[in-house]
Amino acid sequence: MMENISIEELLKRFKRNPPVNNLAIEDFNLKTGLELPLNYINFLKIANGGEGFIGNSYISLWKIEELQELNVAYQVGEYAPGLLLIGSDMGGEAFAFDMTTRPWPLVRVPFVGMSRNSIEILAADFRSFLEFLFKQIF
Repeated sequence: MMENISIEELLKRFKRNPPVNNLAIEDFNLKTGLELPLNYINFLKIANGGEGFIGNSYISLWKIEELQELNVAYQVGEYAPGLLLIGSDMGGEAFAFDMTTRPWPLVRVPFVGMSRNSIEILAADFRSFLEFLFKQIF
């Protein structure tokens, strides 16, 4: 764990969208029947998605208002049921919560050939996911 590194340090090169408001979270919960993990909600309250570097990893994290629509558009329910895509590496891979286990781990899955068999577990929770990205060396 990198608990001594602040969220500000993890996100210093990440271009954040303005924070989410509680109504958007409630709306998402009502529409989907899901309750997002607390550490992801805490992130949304400082950045409702965005794009940029976390360490050497360039990523895009989607706004909460886009999650449901994009998951439907990518046909996640058909190809990889139980995943909730939340962003991408801006290449061929998506980042997602695997909602089939608790707490929801963060996984990577390819957009092309998306399936539950192609999941790679990256981190146990959202904060650990940010730390994982921060530590990546290419």
